[in-house]
Amino acid sequence: MDIIFSERCLEYHQVGHPEGPARLRIAQHYLSRLGYRFLEPEPASRDEILSVHTEELVRRVETGDFYDPDCPAYDGIDYYARLSAGGAILAQRRLGFSLMRPPGHHAGPAFLGGFCYYNNIAIAVKLSGLKTLIVDIDGHHGNGTQAIFFGDEKVTYVSLHRMYNYPGTGHQSQGNCLNFPLPPRCGGQLYLETLEKALEAAGKDYEQLAISVGFDTYKDDPLASLGLEVEAFYDIGYMLGELSLPTFCVLEGGYVPEIMGPATEALITGLEEAGAITGR
Repeated sequence: MDIIFSERCLEYHQVGHPEGPARLRIAQHYLSRLGYRFLEPEPASRDEILSVHTEELVRRVETGDFYDPDCPAYDGIDYYARLSAGGAILAQRRLGFSLMRPPGHHAGPAFLGGFCYYNNIAIAVKLSGLKTLIVDIDGHHGNGTQAIFFGDEKVTYVSLHRMYNYPGTGHQSQGNCLNFPLPPRCGGQLYLETLEKALEAAGKDYEQLAISVGFDTYKDDPLASLGLEVEAFYDIGYMLGELSLPTFCVLEGGYVPEIMGPATEALITGLEEAGAITGR
């Protein structure tokens, strides 16, 4: 599985903000040493962003006309957000892993939040036109992804996330959006048992699998720990890989920088060893 990455996504940061460049820089160095191939994305076009977002949200991000404590109005943030969306688009086309920032799954049709400006995975899925199973393994519920695809006959959204946590959504399943809240630091056994149930509920009639990848479920993560060891990401990848679907991944959260590389490697290895269709 190729890694989609651009040095440009490391250029912006705010001191003290948990979503900083170090978590991607360390992962990129780690994966480079292992010999992964890296592909450079292009920024998504305005029309591509508008495939899932409103004109008003795009205007606000372009001009910095917004206020959200989690989403600073960085200089040039529209460019960086479009570049991250472009990473997801390329990941879908090449069946790769988009290792980019900012993340996206908290951005809805007309709102940003939770470190997210545009919804990267939603844009990639929408543009593909394929019947898609989205599995969100970030420790937070992807309220933006759910808002975009709720009622969409081509998409089933599955989320495993920590209960009683930001953004305060995903308490129960609704239509094509299947939500599985889990207790804090529940551990790998319960997590994997729940993932198995979630995939059974989602069924198998899909043309592709899109994974919103968050490593904030790691045992020492400060924001959304579910008590997982790094090795659990291999098991998660293997279970998802057994679906034998064309698969791409888009990075969301994960705030312990030193495990980002090993966790990415573990997930990819599990996917590929189980038979997921990756790379083209």
